[in-house]
Amino acid sequence: MDNFAGIEEAYSEKISANILLQPIPYDGTSCWVKGADKGFEAFIEASQHMELYDIETQSEVYKKGIHILNEIGEFKSSKEMFTKVYENTTSLLKEDKFLTFFGGEHSISIGIIKAFYEKFQNLSVLHIDAHADLRPSYLEDPYSHACAMHDASKNCNLVQVGIRSMDISEEEFMNRNQVYFAEKMYGHPTWMNHSINHLTDDVYISLDLDAFDPSIMPSTGTPEPGGIQWNEMIQYLKLVFTSKNVVGFDIVELAPIDGLHAPNFLAAKLYYKMLSYKFCSS
Repeated sequence: MDNFAGIEEAYSEKISANILLQPIPYDGTSCWVKGADKGFEAFIEASQHMELYDIETQSEVYKKGIHILNEIGEFKSSKEMFTKVYENTTSLLKEDKFLTFFGGEHSISIGIIKAFYEKFQNLSVLHIDAHADLRPSYLEDPYSHACAMHDASKNCNLVQVGIRSMDISEEEFMNRNQVYFAEKMYGHPTWMNHSINHLTDDVYISLDLDAFDPSIMPSTGTPEPGGIQWNEMIQYLKLVFTSKNVVGFDIVELAPIDGLHAPNFLAAKLYYKMLSYKFCSS
């Protein structure tokens, strides 16, 4: 597989890289548009065409080193996926690296987050998504993409941003004081600082690409109208990274559409932006 953004080998070797990128191309429980298992490949291909100088931060964060790990895949069940991802993340957290993950569907985040909250006391999870993902089980599967944040809601401080689709059964697991619904966010930028005030010092970000409006991100399993636009998203993420200690993040649910390259490029640019904010923002 190509290196991220075609960076030189000197910046992609694991021994010298500060950043690890773990691909988890799993798409076992999605219910509508399939293809999230092809997301990482499309993301990497798009990254080859990206400029490596970030104008906003005046930096080249790739020089911190970005190493792509061997993918975790070929699961017989969602439970096996959860177990392997959890065990792998627990092991990776013993290394002195900044951990990033790329799906796959959102169910990959369950095991990742469990490993993180077991390491970081008083962890906040910032969940940026169109969907609440708070069901304890969906179609008799507690490791479904529809359950991605249920365990987090019980074991750490969960803040949810961009939500605009949910089932009534999720109400009992939701802390509405820390949920920012898309309809109320629109035209009211005060939600940014307000939501950040609910975060503890250590933050893990789980970002489902369907948080973006489908006008710029149609390549997801369940696109929902009324989402976040690009500049609003990066403005918010910059505030989070500069005011909190982001300890890791995942990006999930890229389901590529043949011949439509812009969403894949958006995902690659988003990943690079988040790293730029982590390592290079002043």
